[in-house]
Amino acid sequence: MLTRRHFSLAAAAVVAGLGFGTSLSPALAATDIKFTLDWKFEGPAAGFLLALDKGYFEAEGLNVTIDSGNGSVEAIPRVATGAYQMGFGDINSLIKFLDEDPEQKISAVMMVYERPTFAVVGRKALGITEDPKSLEGKKLGAPPPDGAFAQWPAFKQVAGIDDSAITIESIGFPVREPMLAQGAVDAVFGFAFSVILNLKAQGVPDDDIATILMAEHGLNLYGNSVLVNTDFAAENPDAVKGFLKALAKGFADAVADPAAGVAAVIARNETLSPEIEEERLKMAIAMNIKTPYVVENGMGGIDPDRLAASIETLKISMGLKGNVAAERVFDASFLPPKEERLLP
Repeated sequence: MLTRRHFSLAAAAVVAGLGFGTSLSPALAATDIKFTLDWKFEGPAAGFLLALDKGYFEAEGLNVTIDSGNGSVEAIPRVATGAYQMGFGDINSLIKFLDEDPEQKISAVMMVYERPTFAVVGRKALGITEDPKSLEGKKLGAPPPDGAFAQWPAFKQVAGIDDSAITIESIGFPVREPMLAQGAVDAVFGFAFSVILNLKAQGVPDDDIATILMAEHGLNLYGNSVLVNTDFAAENPDAVKGFLKALAKGFADAVADPAAGVAAVIARNETLSPEIEEERLKMAIAMNIKTPYVVENGMGGIDPDRLAASIETLKISMGLKGNVAAERVFDASFLPPKEERLLP
């Protein structure tokens, strides 16, 4: 969409060109990037939106548009097909995607959730505790496209869960928390910061919520990362580098001032509660974004050995054929220097 500011800049450039007998320089043309989030405009999206609202993308010569998503898995084909040049999605599902077809035009270029948000969240009133074995004999609600549910085969193995008496009920995202609040299921799969706060919005008190974080019970995986269409990256390497540089600034701002980050989110959805979204953002920062590894090494990078080990784990959870290596999944060459990726 042509904004007033873009129109003014273009008009000024044309006038200048006419005055000096020159044409509009191609260098002034911004590179368009359509970016898809993994989910709705909620607190954890603050870093992306601050980078846009504060002009960090524009300063890198980029014209970025950000759309909401329908799940951390669905962002992957959006980017691979080129419908979106870049996006935000689950790296484990990306690994599965590439294992099925290594020729797909997509790779990860920046890790955002250094620890995955995967969780099983239940109610203590229904017999669920923070012990994974409390899930035995229970009914669990699982949205089929959910990234956490995708890890169930590996998680139940590493956590020593006997699933012989567990019932898995397929449910949609919109009814996930309402069904748990009503007691129709005992626990649900999902991203911890989303399920917990959505449950509270349904009237479930804090002291009745039991959260089982998979990363704390043996599932050593990565979480969501920035994705890029590889054809786009090959043709526009500087644009991808500029995007990640701008994004690092946006996330640093969100960590430094969560309230400002939430204001950027609320501007896209005024029906949200600022208090709830700030709590959601702070949870994501503490659990997934500003981890000890990130504090030491900066946001965005990965440990290649750990990623390779996670691929071995995914052979259990996702039935990988072994067609993809860590270096095919994650390309660190577009990341800015460490000092530009440190979080406050």
